[in-house]
Amino acid sequence: MTKSKISLLTAIAALAIFSGRRALAQTATVHGHVTNPAGQPFTPGEVKFTKDRTVEYKDIKFPANMIFPIDANGSYTATGIGPGDYFVFVVQGTTTADRVDLTVKSTDTDITLNDDMTREEYLKTMTPEARKALEEYKKKNASTAAINAVIGKLNTTLKTVQADLAAAAPTKGDVSADVAMMKEATDAKADEPVLWTNYGNTLLAQGDHLAAEDKKAGKPSSGDADAQKDYADAVEAYKKGIDLDAASKKPNPVNEAAAYNQMGNAYAHSGKGTEASAAFESAVKLSPANAGMYYKNEAVVLYNASQYDQAVAAADKAIAADPKAADAYYIKAQSLVTKTTTDKTGKMIPPPGCVDAYQAFLQLAPNDPKAGEVKVMIESLGEKVQTKFKVGK
Repeated sequence: MTKSKISLLTAIAALAIFSGRRALAQTATVHGHVTNPAGQPFTPGEVKFTKDRTVEYKDIKFPANMIFPIDANGSYTATGIGPGDYFVFVVQGTTTADRVDLTVKSTDTDITLNDDMTREEYLKTMTPEARKALEEYKKKNASTAAINAVIGKLNTTLKTVQADLAAAAPTKGDVSADVAMMKEATDAKADEPVLWTNYGNTLLAQGDHLAAEDKKAGKPSSGDADAQKDYADAVEAYKKGIDLDAASKKPNPVNEAAAYNQMGNAYAHSGKGTEASAAFESAVKLSPANAGMYYKNEAVVLYNASQYDQAVAAADKAIAADPKAADAYYIKAQSLVTKTTTDKTGKMIPPPGCVDAYQAFLQLAPNDPKAGEVKVMIESLGEKVQTKFKVGK
C-alpha cells in the first residue's frame, strides 16, 4: 500500500472515531443568598431544582444531585445545573417557603440567583395573620437589637472606666471624663445595678483627686465643696445600685457587699465615721467570707476619726475573721498605744495587748514599710522585738 493510501485510511479512521464521540453538555454553577420575610438569613433549609414544571411540589421527585443545602449565613451553591427552564424551590423541612424561576442557557457557567422574601410581591401572598405576626416580630427584633447595641456600648464603657480608675489610683489622677461617661451610662440604662456601682466608683475617685489637689495646695479637703459633693453623690449611687440588685430576680449579695464597702470609704473620706462604720457592718452581713477586709476597713475609719476604742473592737473582729491580716494588728496597736501611761519613774506603760499586736504585725509583715517604725515603737515602750513571736499569743 502506498504512503498516500495509508494517510487517507488514517484520516478516515480518525474521522470515524471523532464522529462516534458524544458531545459533553456544559453545566452552570448557581449560587445566591436567601433572605426570610423578616430580613434575616433564611436558615436552615435547602434549595431544590427541577425542570418538571407541570406538577405540584409534593409530586415532584427531586434527584439527590439537584438538592443543595443553605448554610448558616443563608447562602447556597448549586453545581452541575444544565441548560433549561427550572423551578427553584426554597424549602425548610417539609415546608415550601418560596419558589423562583430560573432559565439556564447553554452558554451560562456562573449564575447568581438570590431570593429576597421581603419583596412586596412575596408579602402579598401571606395571610393577614401571618403579616401581623411578622410585623410584631420585626418590632420586637428591632427593640432587642437596639437594647443589645446599648448593652454593647455600656460594656465597652465599663472596660474603659475600670482601666482608667486603675491607672489613676496610684496618683489620684483626674477621672472627671469617666464620671461623665458613667453618668451617661446610668441615664441610658437606669435599671442596671453594676452601672450605678461603677458610677459611684468614679465619683469616689474624683472626690479623692480633688482632695489630693487640696492637700498639695495646703488646703483642707473638708472645705472643698466639689469633693464633698462627689463623695455624697457616690454614696447615693452605691445606694441605688444596692437597692436595684436587692430587688432583682437574682440578687448578688457579694456585689451588694462590695458596694457597701465602697460606700463606707466614701463616707469615711467625707469625714462621716459613724455612717462609714455602719456601711462596713452591712458589707460583713452580706458577705461573711470577706469579713476580715471589711472589718479592717472599719477599723481604719474609726482610727482616723480618733475613735480608738471602737477601732480596737473592729480590728479584733478583723483578726478573728482573718488571723493573718497584718494591717489589722497594726491598727489595733496604733489605737491602743494612744492609751499608754507612765509610772512614777517615767517608764511608759502600754495597755494590755498593744505590744503583742505590734509583735504580731512584725511577724506577719517583716518587710512592710512600717516595720522599722514599729520596731522603734516597741523598743521605746521598753520591750524587745521578738523574732519568733507566735501570732495569736
